[in-house]
Amino acid sequence: MSTFSWAEIITALIKRVDLTLDQSTWAMNEILSGEASPSQIAGFAVALRAKGESVAEVEGLVAAMYEHAVPCTVPGRVLDVVGTGGDRSFSVNISTMAALVAAGAGAVVVKHGNRSASSQAGTADVLEQLGVRLDLAPAMVPQIAQQAGITFCFAPAFHPALRHAAVPRRELGVGTTFNILGPLANPARPQAQLIGCADRSVAPIMAGVFAQRGQDAWVVSGDDGLDEITTTTTTSVWAVSGGAVAEHSIDPAQFGITSATAQDLRGGDAAHNAGVITELLAGKPGPVRDAVVLNAGAALAVYDATAATFSERLSAGIAKANDALDSGAAKASLDRWVSAMGELPTN
Repeated sequence: MSTFSWAEIITALIKRVDLTLDQSTWAMNEILSGEASPSQIAGFAVALRAKGESVAEVEGLVAAMYEHAVPCTVPGRVLDVVGTGGDRSFSVNISTMAALVAAGAGAVVVKHGNRSASSQAGTADVLEQLGVRLDLAPAMVPQIAQQAGITFCFAPAFHPALRHAAVPRRELGVGTTFNILGPLANPARPQAQLIGCADRSVAPIMAGVFAQRGQDAWVVSGDDGLDEITTTTTTSVWAVSGGAVAEHSIDPAQFGITSATAQDLRGGDAAHNAGVITELLAGKPGPVRDAVVLNAGAALAVYDATAATFSERLSAGIAKANDALDSGAAKASLDRWVSAMGELPTN
């Protein structure tokens, strides 16, 4: 790979010139190798976010992340359901619940996430409350997927090199491109993904990265700012298939889902949100279930990848999600997951 300099890279960004794939890959490799100083990392992150990211730039950053990541190889078609965070809604863990329901409906799910960055309870926090272990050796994580149909890649274990950017990111205190990289860099490289994006301007960039890779994905952004498919209003969708991106809109009412309020979906700390998940899996109806079924239905639509229309695929996915909850299959997916982890060694 070509050698560049930080002065060259940051000057280009200040002049609002897009970096090449090689330039962005070089920059991220410098960061993840521990060769970049905190000032260089902060300058790069702020300048790139201020300019606005291109598909090639984000693709280069993610390529470098994969070079430094611990791989997670799970056979067959794999699904991830994840959001970027940062919507400041403090909602319940919709993507986590949707992942459990999708697994109950038969999808093989490899979820990728971390502890909370912008809410009271991130994916890892609430899964820990439910009995999912975060201390597994990375080599054991694929085994759990094969036994239980669902597993979790804890980001610090699979992307340890990101620790080099942790202090500058924390001290900056503002959202940067780093915030969108996690959902794009699942170490299992899922062939199907439902990605929630709080920043609508970045959603088409993320979709473009999936298109370049040839992956199936729906990148969704609630028109209320939620990084999920919302039930308070409509949701914008960038559907990726066969290297092409098509834009759609989801109106919950079209699928028989009653409109909710932000308060209906508001969560609490990890213990509270784990309780919400337990109630959902036990069959509790209401706005939380509606939101989860809509998101799980979308995830299953991406995973199943039928030749039907967008609306037909989503309707079929919603029906499968409802059945997974009503039959107890979604609850069984969590029970299998926790049970499968019981005898495995720690990291």
